[in-house]
Amino acid sequence: MNSYRNMKIIRGILLAVTIACLVLLGQAYYSSFRQRQQTKALKEMREMIEPEPLEIAREPAVLENSSVPREASEPAEELPTKPEDPPPPLLEKYAALYEENHDLAGWLSIEGMVIDYPVMQCEDDEYYLHHDFYGNDSKYGCLYVRGVADVDTPGTNFIIYGHNMKDGSMFGDLDLYRRESFYREHPTISFDTLYEERTYEIIAVFRSQVYHSGEDAFRYYQFYEAQTQEEFAYFYENIKALALYDTGVTAEFGDTFLTLSTCAYHVEDGRFVVVAKAVSAI
Repeated sequence: MNSYRNMKIIRGILLAVTIACLVLLGQAYYSSFRQRQQTKALKEMREMIEPEPLEIAREPAVLENSSVPREASEPAEELPTKPEDPPPPLLEKYAALYEENHDLAGWLSIEGMVIDYPVMQCEDDEYYLHHDFYGNDSKYGCLYVRGVADVDTPGTNFIIYGHNMKDGSMFGDLDLYRRESFYREHPTISFDTLYEERTYEIIAVFRSQVYHSGEDAFRYYQFYEAQTQEEFAYFYENIKALALYDTGVTAEFGDTFLTLSTCAYHVEDGRFVVVAKAVSAI
């Protein structure tokens, strides 16, 4: 009798565990499906070109400080200062996306990979670790740059972060670059800002980690600007020394780098890193 009861308890436990596993699998599948659908919709929106608004012809207004002759008795007024140059025009293909979310900073894509996503930026550096493009809670998050990064008029380096997802999304397949053969077939990265299209050539692929305070170590994630040749050389020589293979690509003081960073599991707080050099902008 006791044996029968024990079997019923064991079966009940196994059934509960099975149901829990199925629920978790279902939730994971749904999250993955929802993320893929959102990415598909964002890609479609990227290619939506909105028509330019019609310009209505108006008679020019006569301003008080215009070149119209004044009466001799009227005192001359000081001319206004020259306005600052307007920002460059937004690329048409990103206009609709930018209207949806002004945190949009650009778009990253790599041929041969799933990586084909918007890149976000806001005051809270951790926000897009846990939120999707529309601000909903998401374990996938978004690709993002920190607030200190200037992607429009970049200095020496800016870093794009993303989750290493098990289903291969976000930066889940970035570590395909562990294989030199894959690199040889896909040596460039495309990153558009809101204002121009850019191409970057991969210069180094390496493993690293987030180091504890006080440790004497090369921290690639703290490097944004080289004010001197020595600061540039420190970054450049370290990424070359850590590189898993020699790409043959070189750089010199004044070049701009793009760094892609995601989690890795070779050590605690490990990171997998790809650094590329700007070679063109359209």
